[in-house]
Amino acid sequence: MSPMAGGHLQPGSPSVPPGRPKILLSVPAHERDAFFPPDTLATLRALGDVTTVEPSALAPADAFHAAAGDAQVLVTAWGFPRLDAERLALVPDLRFVMHAASSLHALVTDAFWATGVPVSQAGAAMAPAVAELSLTFTLSLLRRTHRLDHALRTGADWETARRVVRAQEIEGARIGVVGASRTGRRYIQACEALGAEIRIHDPYLAPPDPLAALATPLRDLLAWSDVVAVHAPATPETHGMIGAAEIAAMRDGSLFVNTARPSLVDMDALYEAVAASRIDAALDVFETEPLPTDDRWRALPNVLLTPHLAGASAQSRRRAGRIVVDEIRRHLTGEPLQHALTRHDVKRMG
Repeated sequence: MSPMAGGHLQPGSPSVPPGRPKILLSVPAHERDAFFPPDTLATLRALGDVTTVEPSALAPADAFHAAAGDAQVLVTAWGFPRLDAERLALVPDLRFVMHAASSLHALVTDAFWATGVPVSQAGAAMAPAVAELSLTFTLSLLRRTHRLDHALRTGADWETARRVVRAQEIEGARIGVVGASRTGRRYIQACEALGAEIRIHDPYLAPPDPLAALATPLRDLLAWSDVVAVHAPATPETHGMIGAAEIAAMRDGSLFVNTARPSLVDMDALYEAVAASRIDAALDVFETEPLPTDDRWRALPNVLLTPHLAGASAQSRRRAGRIVVDEIRRHLTGEPLQHALTRHDVKRMG
């Protein structure tokens, strides 16, 4: 059997350097303790010799080689250098890459896939958190919380502040979900539990998936929905899928929630509809991040904004750290990986 059979390191094989595996842990310092509290970090250290370094410190090739040159396992996150041919040549003993975040697009390359080195990511840890914020947005928009809060904070008198479109409850609300992703499915479960009526647009949704019965063409879904919630990945296929014509198809008074990616939406067309008070919106993602202090979105009274933190709950970070450690353990012991991705997976997931 090949030392890389099944995509896993085979303990005792000739290709495995002797001694404890070298693990490079490169998660930004401001997030490291959230991912790896003392008990999780201790479990990771029990698996191998752990070196910790800031991703930004690895930008120079010589610094990358000094830190990662003898590593068999890389634990990566935001800001880690792209694993192109030049970088890969500096880590000759690399056997596994464990991405503590979600999207791999900024990390992997054709050269990486050519190595056959397995890669996993901890994106599943964030799905409950993102779905929960999307639900929070949905409830807030339905109840006009954003408008009421804005009116009171900007000095409106009591009766003027109360003079908004009548609030709606989620029970019986029509919610259209764009993307039956793992996050979308968590959101759907929560909305259904609260009595909402659901329809879904996802071109990959088909029997025997139980959600296939809810599949709806995009224009039909937008015209039907009280709330549209975006949960699709950012891929070339989904880029701009909700354009000006699609936003025009939304009913007056409907609500728009995006905790996915801004590239899925014509943000100019969305802004025009929100600024005209034709629809209200809640956004966690923006074309320019950090969002400039004078950005046009900040001035609107009928939009709810958060700074791209949907997946960053305390619990999601701890879950991600546990996934990281468990995947490394599985890799080292030859057990099947639970969160491994192929090149095809990455193309579809965004």
